[in-house]
Amino acid sequence: MDDHTDQTRRPRADAVRNRERVLEAAKVVFSAGGPEASLEAVAKRAGVGIGTLYRHFPTREDLFEAVYRREVEQLSELAEQLKNAKDPVDALRRWLRSNVEFVATKKGMSAALALTFQSSSDLAAFSMDRLTKAIGSLLDRAVAAGEMRGDVSPEDLLRALVGMCYMHDQPGWQSSVLRMLDVFVDGLRVQAGTKAKSHTAKSHTAKRARPAVKPKR
Repeated sequence: MDDHTDQTRRPRADAVRNRERVLEAAKVVFSAGGPEASLEAVAKRAGVGIGTLYRHFPTREDLFEAVYRREVEQLSELAEQLKNAKDPVDALRRWLRSNVEFVATKKGMSAALALTFQSSSDLAAFSMDRLTKAIGSLLDRAVAAGEMRGDVSPEDLLRALVGMCYMHDQPGWQSSVLRMLDVFVDGLRVQAGTKAKSHTAKSHTAKRARPAVKPKR
């Protein structure tokens, strides 16, 4: 590789790194600061100049959409990784818990994202398709293993998760939602008590089928 080729490729790699740093910084800043969080704060946290930020994301909405898409992609990748986990219920739980962080980022971008969604139906379709497939693959594994109820859909789980997140707006809401999320997942499990109940029902059936023993005279 000659020096000229090396020099032309190096800025490209730097640009990719800077973009990733901006996106990661934006996720943290928007989650903590809400809609008033400034782009200057994002640039400062990323360790880049505000000009570098604007070169990658000309508008505030561009940055918000890029952060959102990146989060959805990461959740899809996480689901792929968790598909090989030993405990399918724990895998589903871990994925749902990661979504709480995602919702925290969305909350900080809610106003801008609302405008972005209005102008881009593709973004809504993209996120719903990816998230539904991701959670569906983990839910199917848990159901197939006999560990989770089979009458719950991926959409049901996503709606429940979003509902829990948006009902809590006080400081520290994430820890409260994570606690309720554990209760929710445990409630969907096929409990040992259910199996015992099934066993008891079989026992009663067997007793009814057993011929009566006449008392000795």
